[in-house]
Amino acid sequence: MIKRSMTINGHRTSISLEQPFWKELQQMAKSRQMALSALVAEIDLNRSRRLAMGEKNGGLSSEIRLYVLNAALNKTQDHN
Repeated sequence: MIKRSMTINGHRTSISLEQPFWKELQQMAKSRQMALSALVAEIDLNRSRRLAMGEKNGGLSSEIRLYVLNAALNKTQDHN
């Protein structure tokens, strides 16, 4: 587990993820030509919107894992 601190939407936060998730998230940010913190802010904004609509979900670290997993699943489906 690797813990990193970053500023998203003007506030500092710490995120704990396993190394494979950090690595994939960094690749995703790079492929979109954006900073890692910007991608995390986008993921957090989507999570906040769903919370506001009444959806229950986990914290930001869980949301990031699901984001990476969904991207990997979509990539796999695109190749089939």
